Amino acid sequence: MTRLYQAGDLNTNSLIVPDLYVQIQKPATLALNGVSSGRIGLVGTAAWGPLNTPVIVGSMGDSLAAFGAKQALATDIGTAVNIAILQGATDFRCVRVSDGTDAAATGTMAGVTLTAKYTGSAGNAITATLTQGTIVTTKYTLTTSHSVLGSRSYTGTTWTAIAAAIAADTSALVVATVPSTVPDLAAGSVTLSGGADGGTPTTAEFIGADGTTRTGMYALRGQGCALGVLSGLTDNAAWTMMGTFGQQEGLYMIACGPSGDTITNAVTQKDTAGLDNYAVKLMFGDWLWWDDDTNGVMLVPPQVFVAGLFGGLSPEQSSLNKQLSGVIGSQKAGLVSSGTTQTYSDAELGALFEAGIDVICNPAPGGSYWAVRGGINTSSDDATLDDSYTRMTNYIAETINSGMGAFVGDVINDTLFGDIRAVLLGTLSNMVSTGILGSSAAYAVVCDSTNNPQSRTALGYVRADVQVQYQGINRFFVVNLQGGSSVVVSTTTTTAS
Repeated sequence: MTRLYQAGDLNTNSLIVPDLYVQIQKPATLALNGVSSGRIGLVGTAAWGPLNTPVIVGSMGDSLAAFGAKQALATDIGTAVNIAILQGATDFRCVRVSDGTDAAATGTMAGVTLTAKYTGSAGNAITATLTQGTIVTTKYTLTTSHSVLGSRSYTGTTWTAIAAAIAADTSALVVATVPSTVPDLAAGSVTLSGGADGGTPTTAEFIGADGTTRTGMYALRGQGCALGVLSGLTDNAAWTMMGTFGQQEGLYMIACGPSGDTITNAVTQKDTAGLDNYAVKLMFGDWLWWDDDTNGVMLVPPQVFVAGLFGGLSPEQSSLNKQLSGVIGSQKAGLVSSGTTQTYSDAELGALFEAGIDVICNPAPGGSYWAVRGGINTSSDDATLDDSYTRMTNYIAETINSGMGAFVGDVINDTLFGDIRAVLLGTLSNMVSTGILGSSAAYAVVCDSTNNPQSRTALGYVRADVQVQYQGINRFFVVNLQGGSSVVVSTTTTTAS
């Protein structure tokens, strides 16, 4: 009888009975799908939500549901998400941090304590109402509601049953604590109080711990982020730690200096920190004015504008000269509505760029709009200082990392070498077709006996050498103009055949 076999399950060298043997093989993988190059890992504060836990956010609706209303703070997650979305970002992993003095709101109803599920001032707006059923009078319904976080309802004949229903709801707004002597249900209402956000987290709380339980920045490990922002954190002591984390995780970390900074101090702070790392983009502390739809005109750090811009750009693109949305002024220029026209001189820009510090300003090379002016990271190496180097290197490395591990454990032979080459070449070819790489001449892959001698393969080593040429960024555009009445103009006429 004919049988079906999965590839590898049938030993074809030991067949005895003549028959038909069908082996089902998996489709060959010719290329790897590119990883996300626009996912932003964002660490900040909020009035609601789990602490030190990555939360998936794709819209302002998601942010409001997870973290409550926006707050007028430079560290606020909701404000940062709002700004980044306006620049084109659509994918976030948000981590809420606190200074440890935050508290959960509470309320008591007939001896049962209702505690907000999360700490923060948003819990103070939660109302809980217990109503008796009109048809089945032994049934009661507890409704918890919040103008931003929504409403939830739970029905039961005892407090124990209602508390169990609340516990089973992963989106519940409260936790019910029923005393050992269960009180009777009785209609009533209570508004929770006592919730507090706490103060501004310290640098250590933003950075967090990288142990069994990861907190702060380290909670972003393994989240597939391409960009990292510790919103509003300006301490230069954090910059090198951000750089190390960015290199480990393939994140382009966007840092910034303190509000109202001077160029001299910015250069000194960077030098003092010892920051020289292609994984960190440092924005000058010329903070931007933003007209928030909830909190009005406020100063915000420039880093979230940059991260949002990258969130909507493919990895070969630089931030240089890309128009930003929602900027209504800066500390140096003032509010646009005031008519102030103070701008950066070439000498000021040169001092920043030579130090590896970028800035958002107006005008830009393309016109009178707000844009990132340098398109650089903090590396002092001319070969690696551009945004595109960091983003392309991380993108290609993470794409390879996402799928090539499937070859581990395979027998080392010419078939394996050929399969590895096919996948890598197919992946790079796809990058050409999407414009990420310039041409098929921009890459090469070697994986054969020339770079895998038997002395190494006998020990289990296989090596693939991949070379990729990135597309350059037009940073210094020179147009040679020759004019005058004595100029002889040569023209070439092409005759159609």
